[in-house]
Amino acid sequence: MGFLSEFKEFAMKGNVIDLAIGVVIGGAFGKIVSSLIDDVITPLILTPALKAANLSNIADLKMGAVKYGNFLSNVISFIIVALVLFVIIKGINASKKKKEEATPAAVPEPSSTDKLLMEIRDSLKK
Repeated sequence: MGFLSEFKEFAMKGNVIDLAIGVVIGGAFGKIVSSLIDDVITPLILTPALKAANLSNIADLKMGAVKYGNFLSNVISFIIVALVLFVIIKGINASKKKKEEATPAAVPEPSSTDKLLMEIRDSLKK
């Protein structure tokens, strides 16, 4: 098998494609979270704190020579992403649990020994 055909086989496996889709969706989700932080949370919640510090942007926050505004923004982004993922996974687990509860457990088929004993019992009754 040639190198290219092996690579094609590897690249077309389901796990690699799923990972690629996850990376693309994760990148898009990251942009949504960044926009949420920069355009919604910062103006609504952090504006009073920024005005008190005479700043217009969270990135300008600093203590002495240490700028911690970007770090604070990234921490807020991480907390939002973690919370959203927690809610999504909790919902998925709840739906799996409901599906498992809705599906009745199959009654196991009797073993060959049990079948033989039932046949003997039935023949003795006759």
